[in-house]
Amino acid sequence: MCKSDEIIHKEIYPVVPPKTEYSMTEFGETLRPIIMAMCDWGRTYKRNMIK
Repeated sequence: MCKSDEIIHKEIYPVVPPKTEYSMTEFGETLRPIIMAMCDWGRTYKRNMIK
């Protein structure tokens, strides 16, 4: 992700061993319904392929 996308927040901690955390920004959270719909579609597709 480009920093300008502002979808993912990356926090780098100055520790040894290195530690990095990723989280969704408030703007990124607006994608949650779309991502969840894609996940639901995938589960349905998988179930239908097993039949």
